[in-house]
Amino acid sequence: MNSRGVAFLLAVSIAGVTTAFLTLIEGVPTTALVVAFLLSFSSAYILINVALEFFIFKEINKIYEMLENFKTDDFSFIASGKKKSNNPFKRINEEIYSYAAIKQREIDELKKLEAFRREFLADVSHELKTPIFSAQGYVLTLLDGAVKDKSVRNKFLKKAAKSLEGLETLLEDLLTISQMETGEIKMNFEYFDISEIAHEVIEQFESRADKHDLKLELVDEEPIMVYGDSQRIFQVMINLVSNAIKYTPSKGKIKVYFESHKNDLTIYVNDTGIGIPPDDLKRIFERFYRVEKSRSKASGGTGLGLAIVKHILEAHDTKVSVTSTVGKGSTFSFKLKKADELNTTSAIEL
Repeated sequence: MNSRGVAFLLAVSIAGVTTAFLTLIEGVPTTALVVAFLLSFSSAYILINVALEFFIFKEINKIYEMLENFKTDDFSFIASGKKKSNNPFKRINEEIYSYAAIKQREIDELKKLEAFRREFLADVSHELKTPIFSAQGYVLTLLDGAVKDKSVRNKFLKKAAKSLEGLETLLEDLLTISQMETGEIKMNFEYFDISEIAHEVIEQFESRADKHDLKLELVDEEPIMVYGDSQRIFQVMINLVSNAIKYTPSKGKIKVYFESHKNDLTIYVNDTGIGIPPDDLKRIFERFYRVEKSRSKASGGTGLGLAIVKHILEAHDTKVSVTSTVGKGSTFSFKLKKADELNTTSAIEL
């Protein structure tokens, strides 16, 4: 049964009732009854057919189409920006659209999580395999007889210990990211001097920079009070400066400097290193993502430093930015809220 069939039956009924009513009136000729029947039938048929087609059957067919799409997990029919209608069938349609949109988002999210899970497991397996196999190789060599040679024994034991230290660092970084994502690590926000933090970072890396014949410089050492978790910001700057040293050739320069604005302060870590290709810039904050993987491996690190930086700064309601030119260097930057005079005075008194 379609709209035309229903309209035909209703139109015949209406025309019949109308004609029957006219027969009760005396003096109405047969021709008039026929004309009345035809006019009432045609008008009723057209009106009922249009009403059924556009207000009922059309919407019911859409519902059936959507239900078929549900069966095949096809959500391509979803349209955004649907407006509420007074038509009950359209309102049912809109509810199904809304339900489908929610389910589509859930499915997309599950697909992303599944892809992330597979990639993450593959990355973790690969990262764990390197230090484990390395340490295992040194230990097995010693067990095969090299342990009797004191010089070889000490050398291999130190290398095995270094591999295990790398494994410990990797696991600590993974635990840190996991705790940040689950909210187990709470930020301890306070007012602190960012210049002091930067100075400590510079001092920590001075000997390493000298070893690689690099110039490490803090441009401005005047006290600047900002708001944040000082320990976590220290960790951010450690990661950024460490990366700058790793990827800057000898005779290069790493510079830490600040740019003050009305309500916030931008912290910059600039280097004259190898730079980052444009295609890699969007991915460098992903876990385990490395630019020039072989060189990165040789330089050490877990591949999680920038991911940790990203999570810490997001917890500070800010983000890390990077600009880079291959062969010329990179500049990483982030903003922190500055303390006003009242808060600065209170923080210094404390």
